[in-house]
Amino acid sequence: MLELKPELAEKKILFLLDEVQNVPGFEKFARRVVEHEGASVYLSGSSSKLMPSQISTVLRGRAWSIEVLPFSFREYLKASNIDFEKTFLTTSDKSIIKRNFTSFLTWGGFPEVALANTDFEKKKILEEYLNAMFFKDIVERYKISNLPLIKTLFDQLFSSYSTKISLTAIYKQYKDKLSFSKDSLFEYYRYFLESMLVFEVRKFPDSVYKRARNPAKLYLVDVGLAKDTFSKNFGKRLENIVFIELRRRGYEIFYFDEKRECDFIAKKDNEFIPIQVTYELNDLNRTREVEGVIEACKFLGVKRGLILTNEDEEELKFDKIIVDVIPAYKWLLSRS
Repeated sequence: MLELKPELAEKKILFLLDEVQNVPGFEKFARRVVEHEGASVYLSGSSSKLMPSQISTVLRGRAWSIEVLPFSFREYLKASNIDFEKTFLTTSDKSIIKRNFTSFLTWGGFPEVALANTDFEKKKILEEYLNAMFFKDIVERYKISNLPLIKTLFDQLFSSYSTKISLTAIYKQYKDKLSFSKDSLFEYYRYFLESMLVFEVRKFPDSVYKRARNPAKLYLVDVGLAKDTFSKNFGKRLENIVFIELRRRGYEIFYFDEKRECDFIAKKDNEFIPIQVTYELNDLNRTREVEGVIEACKFLGVKRGLILTNEDEEELKFDKIIVDVIPAYKWLLSRS
């Protein structure tokens, strides 16, 4: 390279290579320019084709992988040129942020979708994304032969997000309607996980063996991909958004299910935060939601829990435990 561009010999060289996994031997090139020419190389590509586990041994120990997710709510607002970091937010500012949060809940955080002008454009873009992810990242990549099964599983997963998923139940539901084995079903499910279209959350605090035996809760990489765009199940969408944000912030994530349930146990640096997510606290769900996070706090021996809602905001005290009820958009805009 320096033979062609000798003027770069005393300068820092930077390579930005996108979708590089389509170029045979890219790993050897990247290693050579880093080790022999002092360059820095940034590689980006589809999560289904450029995962850490799939990078050639040529780069093992020499690569640092970074997971790039769709826009966070902070990034979503910045892309729309909305200033949410003012010292003082007026009533009008808050109204704009809340209106955008509703849009974020509805359409998700893919950049192209966030910047689209109309709902029709957003819907069209998401449909194209789903088709591309389904056929290219799943069907073509894994050479799927049983299309009826993979389509059925696809519909099940993308409509059952923010809930516990049972592959055994899916098997029993469809075994007499489709031709497939239970092993094929589990294998196809693994393909969705490997492609990072869906993520699992396991029960806390069981052993690895026990966690594997309990059902996992399922979350999508972006709520815009959900199959309920028009039913607007904002409670499930809000929970999914909180999960992705916790993942973005580097937390290890579990769900709590003993006498009562708590949506998330977020763990980082040996500290635990019990988090409950509900679109609103009302007379029908208040006792259940509050008691779930209180039980999780007692189980963990922590003094503070969190309930994230759409608009509710208050501080609840029970014995020596404090539960902060915070609008999710405020939590998403915080840096904690």
